[in-house]
Amino acid sequence: MASEAKGGGAAAGAPKPHGHLVLPPGRTREALAFAAGAVASALLLLCSASVLSPTPVPNIVTSIPLSSSHSTSPSSSIPTSSSTTTPSAAAAISNAPRTFYDDPTLTYTIHTRISNWDTKRLTWLHSRGLDPSSPTVLNRVVMVSGSQPEPCKGAGGDHLLLRFLKNKLDYCRLHGDNIKLLYNTAHHEPSMVAYWAKIPAVRSAMLAHPDAEWVWWVDADAVFTDMDFALPLDKYAGHGFVIYGWDSEVYEEKSWVGLNAGVFLIRNCQWGLDLLDAWARMGPAFPEYQRWGKTMREELEGKPNEESDDQSALVYLLSKHPDKWGGNRTLLETGYYFQGYWAEIVGRLDGVAERYSAVERARRNRALRRRHAERDHLLYAAARDAAAGAKKGGVPGPKGGGQKGWTRPFVTHFTGCQPCGGAPDRKYTRRRCEEGVRRALAFADDQVLRAYGFRHAAPLSDSVVPLPFDYPAAR
Repeated sequence: MASEAKGGGAAAGAPKPHGHLVLPPGRTREALAFAAGAVASALLLLCSASVLSPTPVPNIVTSIPLSSSHSTSPSSSIPTSSSTTTPSAAAAISNAPRTFYDDPTLTYTIHTRISNWDTKRLTWLHSRGLDPSSPTVLNRVVMVSGSQPEPCKGAGGDHLLLRFLKNKLDYCRLHGDNIKLLYNTAHHEPSMVAYWAKIPAVRSAMLAHPDAEWVWWVDADAVFTDMDFALPLDKYAGHGFVIYGWDSEVYEEKSWVGLNAGVFLIRNCQWGLDLLDAWARMGPAFPEYQRWGKTMREELEGKPNEESDDQSALVYLLSKHPDKWGGNRTLLETGYYFQGYWAEIVGRLDGVAERYSAVERARRNRALRRRHAERDHLLYAAARDAAAGAKKGGVPGPKGGGQKGWTRPFVTHFTGCQPCGGAPDRKYTRRRCEEGVRRALAFADDQVLRAYGFRHAAPLSDSVVPLPFDYPAAR
């Protein structure tokens, strides 16, 4: 009340309405004259504008054709968040054919076996109008990777995980719609931690993606160092499981390091689920875990302790039951770096890069130097692969890299470096691991940055420099 008296300064009486302008009696006539002049001026401007202005340019946004799911009539409006679920979508959900997802006994946990998966998956594919023998299905891959839900203990570990993740996102994006990345940070089974966490995650991915023929596990600390190379899925047509390893070391020597379980490809089928179930039962979620550790120590060559780890468990399954889990079912891939040991790779990356640059500098390969959109990556990758594979003036070595030659290694795995934990194995120094990781990531990133007109200033530099026209012929 005090503020009203001070601000208004009005005598007692009816309060004046808010927002009304009160003029002294002598100024009212002047105000009316001014208002009439302003209205006349505005009308004149509007008329002249309608005569002199050119035909207006159509609105760029509204001129873009809308999708068929939205009406293009003038009376239609953009759906809001509350209206995105239209009656037709709700009806489609209600009327969709019933599939295995509608079975109340279905569980995604590793403790309950799933049966008749091949039939259930086939029924689901048909319910969605998908042909299980079509390239659309046979070439579809879900890449699964992940890290622990809590922050890393090692200094800079979370930043490295971010860069590892970016590398995988880059690879999947460059390879089109056939590869989707699922990055998991949840323990689907709380007791299956560390290297055992991959099995529940892969199993869940198989159920969540019946449209995918393959599920591809890639450890968080594995780097794609050849962005052009694509999985040779045709080669794996008769197999259900692909992993990097050596037949003699697994089946004859029974060496616990006869394979590396950090990267593997598993077919989305009943046999694949059964393999995961048998593998998981040797892990910490099951009562036989301690017994399995002792058995592995006794039966596997070189096993240093009684811990049941995922890698030893897989070697045991393959070597002990080759007819069921090995043989033609499992392919131990050594034809290329399905996953390569980083310590024998990173020191050679500069030489690898120079050999690919030399191929592109050749006059006959000048088309490879043309700038292009990123969506054309696979086309240029195929041309680059053909040029690098030429007998004359090419790059020696197998496609996807190997211990011999100078071709790009497909995957460089930093096993033993423990970038998140911060404590590498004793045979590696932290500096060696850190520099190796930075070198591999920059090597891969240069292949991505090229479509954006940049490259790293140096192998261990985080700075980038613009690429000159006709790179790498012009430096």
